Amino acid sequence: MANIRKRNGKWQVQIRRAGHKPRTKSFLTRADAQRWIRQTELELDRAGLAYDSSSLERINVADLLHKYRTEITPGKRGIGPEGKRIEVFLRERWSGLSLAQITPQTFTQHRDRRLRQVEAGTVIRELGLLHAIFEVARREWDIPLAQNPLSKVRKPKAAQGRDRRLADEELTAILAACDTARNDWFRPGILLAIETGMRRGEILNIRARDLDLELGLLTIPQTKTDRPRTIPLSEKAVSILDEVRIRAGEKNGRLFPVTANAFRLAWERCKRRAAKDEPGITDLRFHDLRHEAVSRFFELGLNVPEVAAISGHRNPRMLFRYTHLKPENIVAKLRKSSTELAA
Repeated sequence: MANIRKRNGKWQVQIRRAGHKPRTKSFLTRADAQRWIRQTELELDRAGLAYDSSSLERINVADLLHKYRTEITPGKRGIGPEGKRIEVFLRERWSGLSLAQITPQTFTQHRDRRLRQVEAGTVIRELGLLHAIFEVARREWDIPLAQNPLSKVRKPKAAQGRDRRLADEELTAILAACDTARNDWFRPGILLAIETGMRRGEILNIRARDLDLELGLLTIPQTKTDRPRTIPLSEKAVSILDEVRIRAGEKNGRLFPVTANAFRLAWERCKRRAAKDEPGITDLRFHDLRHEAVSRFFELGLNVPEVAAISGHRNPRMLFRYTHLKPENIVAKLRKSSTELAA
């Protein structure tokens, strides 16, 4: 549909067509405007004829899911989690629907049902993946969808970020539980997480060649954000890594030669043992140690750029979500400042 109006001495035209971005242009004469309308609408009609819209009835959602998992997912670092999400989608009844039957309401209902089963963050990630799948289908696979059915689906509000801090008693209980473990890599892994704020995957991928213990630096070549970074190490972190390096022995091998799943299971076993002394520790997640590390960095007096250089956060807002300062420590600083000013 074309709209034409005269404004400020010019003829302004806007053409709207389902499945296309609105096109707008201004002309000095009405005749030129009408000529452009005819040409543009003809182009849009030809583009529409290039597609066989009946093909939407012959393709179902499962076809897109399988194609995306085969062609796109393997190129991503999160291949494991994404593959599992697609498996969840394939078990849904709507995966058997044709693309001609799919509407935004299909995924609105999916959203509401999943919110009764899992946390909002999980649903947000699922909707984001579905949106990406349909967008690739439209833009790269020539699937004649007029629009992305996820574009009008409202995402749920994300839950408030965790503010879990590690208590001294909990750390004592965890380390005591580590002492009964049958491996020698789990205890240094926990201590390193607290000293550096590194993610589990980053810790497990540390290699001897990534270390410069004389300068106190550790290079992380592969990160969640796909941006390598070099982080400064505390004296305690240097000591931990030096001990692990000597124990590992291999010049360029991984210092923590275990799988992510083995590390996760060790963490769960450790928590169960520690819970005998600290029952509340059962809700502690390994990722909470990253929160603890970032908070400690700020309590040590490091500024935002310095903490970001260690943690790898590129967005200050995300960095602050990981920061949960203890009010009692702030009170101590305020009192110390007041005392120094009085003196």
